[in-house]
Amino acid sequence: MALVYRGPASCDGCPEATADLLARSGRFTVKFTGPDSELALDGRTLATASVYVQPGGGDDVARARRQMDPYAATITDYVRSGGRYLGICMGGYLAGTVNGFGLWPGEVEEYADSPGAEIHGTADTAATVDWRNHNQQMYFQDGPFFAVPDSADPPQILARYRNGAAAAVVAPSGKGRIALVGPHPEASESWYTEHHLDHTAADDRPGMDLITALMSQ
Repeated sequence: MALVYRGPASCDGCPEATADLLARSGRFTVKFTGPDSELALDGRTLATASVYVQPGGGDDVARARRQMDPYAATITDYVRSGGRYLGICMGGYLAGTVNGFGLWPGEVEEYADSPGAEIHGTADTAATVDWRNHNQQMYFQDGPFFAVPDSADPPQILARYRNGAAAAVVAPSGKGRIALVGPHPEASESWYTEHHLDHTAADDRPGMDLITALMSQ
């Protein structure tokens, strides 16, 4: 079971596109949870899940965190007790310690504000990332990067932006495991064409790799 959040802290179409990606992996039965779904986002529901997914949202992290206040402690407990968390764009921001669930030990900040960033501003665009030594164009809208702290159990960095900042990471969190990504691996061709981007950049491989890395032991 993969549970995908759907509610005010997500953006239009993001939960559904994420659910489609998870379904295409062939690993999960996918259901939605949250205030706009039939399944309540609580401990009983999360106990049935192999992974909880926080999809993309708006551009105000503090507001999204307030919208997630009723569920934050439950999500944190789920992961720290052995659950898995997949955070995409806003879901990545919400894994941080500032305005987040405290699942990622380092800072989670805007890539556009990082030194040497090639993208500035919040317009929908495509970011070039180095995904396991392969240049990959990915749909991007004001996504985060993940500052990697010194740790005895360092995270796995799957992708970096061109300035070297981490764009996709997998790491332990308590007894659980988290996967965080700044760009949108779930983006379909229509997302690209709607914003006059190269639709051939739509590619499931980064998303599938991220899911595999998260679900591995």
